[in-house]
Amino acid sequence: MAWSNRRGLIIRRSVIGLLVLLFLGLVGSWFVAGWLVSPQLRVIGDPPTDLPATSISLVSNSGTTVAGWHIPTETHDGVVVLLHSIRGSRLSMMERARLLHSAGYSIVMIDLQAHGESPGKQITVGHLEKHDVRAAVEFAQQEHPKEPIGVVGVSLGGASALLSSPLGIDALILESVYPNINDAVHNRVAVTLGPLSSIPAELLLVQLQPRFGIVPSQLRPIDHISNVGSPVFLISGTEDRYTTATETKQMFAAAREPKDLWLVDGVAHVDLYRASPQEYKTRVLNFLKQHMRTRL
Repeated sequence: MAWSNRRGLIIRRSVIGLLVLLFLGLVGSWFVAGWLVSPQLRVIGDPPTDLPATSISLVSNSGTTVAGWHIPTETHDGVVVLLHSIRGSRLSMMERARLLHSAGYSIVMIDLQAHGESPGKQITVGHLEKHDVRAAVEFAQQEHPKEPIGVVGVSLGGASALLSSPLGIDALILESVYPNINDAVHNRVAVTLGPLSSIPAELLLVQLQPRFGIVPSQLRPIDHISNVGSPVFLISGTEDRYTTATETKQMFAAAREPKDLWLVDGVAHVDLYRASPQEYKTRVLNFLKQHMRTRL
């Protein structure tokens, strides 16, 4: 009888201890997630003086106004919309803007909501940002009628472009774009916690409903890639642990022809242009030249 009572006490204490750990985990993960999706606002400043850029402000169905720059050319070869990665801004896309503008393309580059100079309560990993993408593409269509339109989206920017597809564009370049939010969260937590990542990752995922009013199935860019309606070029690093080469190949398999794939050898989740500038320039410009054709 004494042993039975002791065993019961041990079980009760164990259960209480697990519940306390779960509660602490939930509380801790709530604050961590809050920090991860907190607005990344910053002063961008005046447009670059080496380009004919003007400031723009677009109304987005995300519930905010989207700040950006419009950089026209006189060639009418097409316009490219540039979309930055999470916790970045249009400034992180300036090297691409200069590359593409020198190749004859006009540029529309924006700060996604809750980034740079675009207001927003929180980063929503594509859920609201998809509306900002549509606003930028519609601006490009209005300012450059009959010209071909391309989109270059990095990480969050690319995911947002897919979630808003079809956009009626002529070419889409996706760099390091996650296929679904489940894998994205698990991969990122695993980089920090290794084999102990599963439970913390799930604690982050269950917050999608209370924070954003959505479920994980609504954040699956891979489900939209077949609806893009234009040629797609997927780029990622072979050593990327956030968006793995296997996941990028899955995205490529889900896309419709014409499509292209470039796995940058030995590169992780970094700026792919800076990692391999000459090959990036050659591959990206060739892709755009092939598919960006003047509309009649």
